[in-house]
Amino acid sequence: MFLIEHMIQALLLALLIDWLIGDPDWLYRRLPHPVVMIGAMITDLERQWLHEGATPREKFLSGRRTTLTVVSTCCAIGVLLQWLCLLLPFGWVLLGILMSLLIAQTSLANHVGAVAEGLDQGLSEGRSAVAHIVGRDPEELDQHAVSRAAVESLAENYSDGVVAPVFYAFFLGLPGILGYKAINTADSMIGHRSERYLYFGRFAALLDDVVNWLPARLSAYIIVVGAWMMPGASSAGARATIDRDARQHRSPNAGWPEAALSGALGFKLSGPRFYHGEATNDAWVGDGNPHLTPSDIRRAVRLFWWSCGVIAVPIILVWIGF
Repeated sequence: MFLIEHMIQALLLALLIDWLIGDPDWLYRRLPHPVVMIGAMITDLERQWLHEGATPREKFLSGRRTTLTVVSTCCAIGVLLQWLCLLLPFGWVLLGILMSLLIAQTSLANHVGAVAEGLDQGLSEGRSAVAHIVGRDPEELDQHAVSRAAVESLAENYSDGVVAPVFYAFFLGLPGILGYKAINTADSMIGHRSERYLYFGRFAALLDDVVNWLPARLSAYIIVVGAWMMPGASSAGARATIDRDARQHRSPNAGWPEAALSGALGFKLSGPRFYHGEATNDAWVGDGNPHLTPSDIRRAVRLFWWSCGVIAVPIILVWIGF
């Protein structure tokens, strides 16, 4: 019970630290971010184990080996670091600092907010800002499409960058959050349906879908609560859009927070788009306004922060219970 209490204290501290300072530039100019180190490990193993002349099955098995090696290594490092932290007097403070490096509340809000600021200056500045957070070609996007892309990224990454890390940290501590970030990073790097990664990255993509299944759905209903608290948002609209549109999304998970946010704020998101010059005929999410503006991005960021606050409430209640 003593260790569990300290893990919960560490997680609350992590949320507070991330809210206050996010990812400090001064630190990451001197030290690599943990996700960067995970990415370097993936790149190194890919260089060793992905052979262009291999059969699809061999590529799949090599990709599975790569993903499991990275995830197991990160989990083992997490176990060791957590054990060392909790041996020290007030070691939960150090554990909280380490956890905070893997939660992305402030950095996500800042990156999405930068798109609104860029659009205030002009379309080219908005396109440049959104290029940092989405994979599609920003030159294909007008002001409304740039705004939608920013809001869609905010919704999806609320689940991937905030809810899921906190979820796994709450139940599994530092090994859980590190293991989750390893899976998520592997998916973002090799889980593409490109010629190079179609088979090599398939296991990473499938594993990412599995570990995000519950957090994505939790994130949607946390947004419902956040919308109930935020003036001008509609929790009823969020619930109705989840029920109608979440399962229509191209992703088995991203549609849930996206549907919740679009319904809460009266937006229409997703829909047909271009990826690398190729058109996709994705379904629309929400039945509101598709012509989003910088002010709509800022409304979405406000709902994001209300929803981040909701996450802390049950953790605090559990901590008080100890």
